[in-house]
Amino acid sequence: MSSGIYATWYELEEESKSEFLDWMHNSYIPQELTRPGYLWAAHYELGYVGEAVQKVVDTLIYDKGSALGRGRGFLILFGGVSAYTFFDPNPNQKKEKQDENTSKMLGMRKEIYSCTFSEEYRVDGLEVKQRGPGITAAPAIQMGNFNIDSYTNETEVCSWYAQYRLPFMTEIPGCIGARKLLASSGWGKHSILYEFISLEARENYFVPHEANSNDEKVWTSKILPTLIHAPCSPNVGIRIWPEK
Repeated sequence: MSSGIYATWYELEEESKSEFLDWMHNSYIPQELTRPGYLWAAHYELGYVGEAVQKVVDTLIYDKGSALGRGRGFLILFGGVSAYTFFDPNPNQKKEKQDENTSKMLGMRKEIYSCTFSEEYRVDGLEVKQRGPGITAAPAIQMGNFNIDSYTNETEVCSWYAQYRLPFMTEIPGCIGARKLLASSGWGKHSILYEFISLEARENYFVPHEANSNDEKVWTSKILPTLIHAPCSPNVGIRIWPEK
């Protein structure tokens, strides 16, 4: 079972997209998966969150004072034995040993933003048997990355996940599961990874629930104003590697 996730959000210029993705899927990811402690990888193309969720997104607070990458094009996740899998070697040490072609290809990325996470808690959804291959993240996801505006609100946010949001994810059709993450490195201390069998399942069963987020009678409406999101959060993605 993996407990570490290294996440990188980034963008690509349209003219370099085809070349980069071919290299990423056929060379870089397979090579990275030979490293000790690396267990799985999942690469996502990010897109439209949907009208109902967009109304919620428009109310969120974002970090605007730092040079965080926007990263709204793609997201790659590597799963490891622990978060410390990704610190031995760490990203800077790996960069020092890159060959010329790897440096060139990774240099095509723009608006990069990375975090190293530990899995704090996981719940299985009704469709958990469709997870795969192995423990790879699902074919469709929604992922958020954020800080909480004050330590005094942290208990309330964690209670919301424990008592309300995560139990809800175990009950909705089309959900494979959800992973609540904490960061060892990166701007955002907290992250949530929702996993679905398809974007259609997310749209049909999760989005209507999100549409009620601004209802003052719903607990969620008290939580959202305490969260400060990274520019790349939240994102919805469809897995482009592995394809099945």
